[in-house]
Amino acid sequence: MKKTIITVLGKDTVGIIAKVCTYLAENHCNILDISQTVTGGYFNMMMIADLSGTDKGILDVQKELAAVGEEIGVRIHVQNEEIFDMMHRI
Repeated sequence: MKKTIITVLGKDTVGIIAKVCTYLAENHCNILDISQTVTGGYFNMMMIADLSGTDKGILDVQKELAAVGEEIGVRIHVQNEEIFDMMHRI
């Protein structure tokens, strides 16, 4: 399993979750967990996804999801779970 952390931040608009989930589904990525909130008009989402079903490397997924984010006016950040864990270890 290639667990990946995906974060989405920006002004809340209709369809953010739909666009991100559509991209993941079209690329055979499974969403393992998802959490989202809207505070003061700002959208914040964190997902854990399994990228083992896609032929694409993490760099391609990073670039393509960043482009999706630009299209809908949010910032999308994609990190390998191991790197995320190392960065957030106390």
